[in-house]
This record gives sequence, C-alpha cells and structure tokens, in this order.
Amino acid sequence: MQKMLKVAACQLLTSNDVMTSTSKVLKQIEICAELGIQIAAFPEGCLFGYCCDTRYWENISPQVFKEAEGQIAEAARQYKMAVIVGSAHHDGEHWHNDLAIFDQSGTLKYRYGKIFLAGEKWCINNRGKLPIVQLVGIHCCFIICHDVRYPELVKLPAAKGAQICFFCSCESGLLSEYKLSAYRAMPISRATENGIYLVMANTPANPDDLRASGSSHGNSKIIHPNGNVIKEAGFFGDEIVTATIDISQATGSQAKRTYAENTILKEWFQKGCDFVEKV
Repeated sequence: MQKMLKVAACQLLTSNDVMTSTSKVLKQIEICAELGIQIAAFPEGCLFGYCCDTRYWENISPQVFKEAEGQIAEAARQYKMAVIVGSAHHDGEHWHNDLAIFDQSGTLKYRYGKIFLAGEKWCINNRGKLPIVQLVGIHCCFIICHDVRYPELVKLPAAKGAQICFFCSCESGLLSEYKLSAYRAMPISRATENGIYLVMANTPANPDDLRASGSSHGNSKIIHPNGNVIKEAGFFGDEIVTATIDISQATGSQAKRTYAENTILKEWFQKGCDFVEKV
C-alpha cells in the first residue's frame, strides 16, 4: 500500500548572525508550507553559518539559540510541518553541534548531536544512542556531515525500522574538487545499502568567495531506496529540493537482512542495534 510523503531538502547559505540566519530559515519554511511540505530539513550549522571560530563560541549566549529555535518551533506549529534544522546547544558545560528536530506540533522531539566531528574544537561529540524519531508517522534517523562516512550510523537504525535518513551537512567547498565524487557517492550508498530514502540538505557554495567559511558545494538531494537520485540542487544558490515519495518502498530490506540472516555478522550486528532507541 502506498504511503505518500512530501519532503524538502532546504539548501541555504547563512551566516554567523543567528537572527539573520533564522529569518532566512523561516522564509524557506513559509515557502515549504505553500508547497505542501510535510518534513523540511536544513543544513548542518544552519543557524550559525557553521562558524567554527572558538572565539565566537566563547562569547555567544546559549539564549540566542533558544530564541531562534522558539521562532522555528512556532513556524512548525503554525504550518503543521516537521522541521529539522542545524543548530547548537550548551549543556551547561559543553557546546554541541546538533540538529533540532521539531514535529508538526512545534514540539522539540529530539536533539541529534554530531557523532564524528570533523575537527571542530568548539564542541564535543554525541555519545548517546542513535535515535529513530517519529515525524508525521514516519520513522526517521539522522546523520550530520562527517557522520556519512560511518555506514553503521544509518544501517543500525534502518535495521530497527527507520524508513528515511535526514543527512544535514556543510561539507568542503568546490575548491576541494578531489572530494566531490565521494561526497556524491556516500549519501547514495547510505540509501541503497539499507533500502531507505535519504534526504540531504547541504549548504551551497558562496558565489562571491569560494573559500568562504560556512559555505560548501550544494548538491542537496533526495535519494530513492534503490539508489537513484530523485531530484538534486546545483552548486550555488538557496534552493528547495522537493519530492513526493512513496514511503512503502522504504523497506530497509538490506539492513534487516544483516540483522536476521544467519551469517558471521548476525550476532555482532544485533548487539550494535542495542544502541538504537525509538523516540
């Protein structure tokens, strides 16, 4: 039986001015609402332009992010849309580079913190469990940027029922040309090796300065469980990539086979699945 879902990967270039960045996010949420989007995902570090300057984090108040997230929560509630946005929070001791995950009622359902850092000195990595969060009735899992290089972070949730992975990133820019083919291959692999959808929201390149921090190479995309790219953005520009997907095709068959079939991997993999929690 078909179960249709309209999703969006919101490609967006932002800055370290949290309120200005939040205004851009809210504008794209408004456009998504007009398009009938049910779940919208934004890039890693979207609210702070993926600024990794330690002086920035020594001086900014956690309250700034609380206020920004409050506005996004209200937009999610107003438009009855689930929203996943690259944010940050302070736990009283450390900063975390995370995704604030809001359901369609505007409730903050979960914070997914980046597990494998890519050299960030301002935050610590997530050492909690791998969440499966239910959004608009769909079981979702999450990875942030460098996490995509570690297949288990998707395979374990997929084996336990995740149907779609939201991959939020701010990867290297266009001048790191030697990385671009791998950047294209990895999210496609995470989808097809597990048999689930993947929605990638990446930061675009900055046309005024290809070396600008907080910019990437775009190519936000939505990928079918069979590995085919349904729709993809270009290198530059704020863009909303949308697709209506049939979630019944996200069977997770390959991941579930690893869990169930009597191979040398079975016991090891089943133990790994203990790190997954349903929210």
